Amino acid sequence: MNKSDLGTKFAKYHSAIRYIENLGNVGNGYQKTNLKKHPRPQIFLERMQDFLDLLGNPEKGFKYIHITGTAGKGTVATTVHSALVKAKRRAGLFTSPFTVSTIEKIQVGEKYIDPTVFAKIVQTLKPKIDEMLKSGRHGTPSYFEIIFAIALLYFKKEKCEYVVLEVGLGGKYDATNIIKNPVITAITNIGLDHTEILGPRREDIALDKAGIIKRGSTFFTTEEDPKLIKLFADICKKNMAECVALNARGMDYKEKDLLLVNAIFDKLEISNSGKMISQLSELPARFEIVNKKPIIIIDGAHNPSKIKSTVYNLQKLKYNKMTIVFASSLDKDWKTMLKIITPYADNIYITRFSVLGRRSANPSDLSAEVKKYRSSKYGLQIYSDPVDAFNDAKKKLKKGDALLITGSFYLAGEIRALYCGEDQILENRNSMIK
Repeated sequence: MNKSDLGTKFAKYHSAIRYIENLGNVGNGYQKTNLKKHPRPQIFLERMQDFLDLLGNPEKGFKYIHITGTAGKGTVATTVHSALVKAKRRAGLFTSPFTVSTIEKIQVGEKYIDPTVFAKIVQTLKPKIDEMLKSGRHGTPSYFEIIFAIALLYFKKEKCEYVVLEVGLGGKYDATNIIKNPVITAITNIGLDHTEILGPRREDIALDKAGIIKRGSTFFTTEEDPKLIKLFADICKKNMAECVALNARGMDYKEKDLLLVNAIFDKLEISNSGKMISQLSELPARFEIVNKKPIIIIDGAHNPSKIKSTVYNLQKLKYNKMTIVFASSLDKDWKTMLKIITPYADNIYITRFSVLGRRSANPSDLSAEVKKYRSSKYGLQIYSDPVDAFNDAKKKLKKGDALLITGSFYLAGEIRALYCGEDQILENRNSMIK
């Protein structure tokens, strides 16, 4: 099937996506980025619940595993889901963000949601969204809230027993937190990210993320800070939830994620689950090696904690020269990220991402920051077009060199689309690079 045929085949899906994305232009509609400015942030949960009530409460009837954290939550969620599927359990997975196509956020078994089914669900949602627009006490649901509702309706349609939810942002007021009785909740770790929304201190962020802990659930964490562990323990006690702080001292981040996955799966007490899970699921744009000679890595690390993980992975590779293509969202801590990653580059290309509605850090500001850590002889290029930056960097590589694309999940998605475009993802309902 050629591209023209695929475009026709998925026309209804693309129309559905445009409809959802464009709802954000409705005036006075509070989005999650307004959280700190809102006098009563509870409205985000109330609006999500109101919407689900209109839909017949598709959130009910699942065994939930709810996962948050600053880094690793997507990997842990995906690996737990994969283990459930291998154990022959009907399981749904909801993750955030996606790299190239929205359908990557919703999965049952080994396949993403069928784009045709996605479009049909959106069509059934439109009258309910109109009703929210007309008389909803908090306006229309956000893009994220609508996608989450689509996921729940799909999981219900597919008769899922388990649903693994990755929190979108924070925890306490995240749309996914409308679930009442999760079997398991988990926090991977706490770092400084989304500080403009969740608060400036790690304690603020931990408190918000701990909002997913529910009465009667079992809570796991691989966080190592004793103060934060005590905070979690106190909240668990208040909610009559079991608190399990796993001993992850001395482990690298992959070992910590595996420890958490195995603890979660053991708790589920699924038959034949005694076998240790020895490998994390590979996710698109998470230190993903898309070419070996030369090495080309697409990595969506977008905060200092994740950039440190990137550096850890780089140190395990053998290469001659390293070229980095870097862009960042304006609201991320790009100064610290550049301070961490710049010393590992022989050449660096500074660029931006070209995603509508998202503000990219100014390349001139990024390049000025890079110059603080490298001499004038250092190879530094600035490009306004991220694809041009990538293509030029790639063209200059020698066989033993390495190229890393990092700093932004949006940048990672744009470059990954060159290897696995949306039509391919929609057709195959997976993100495998052929």
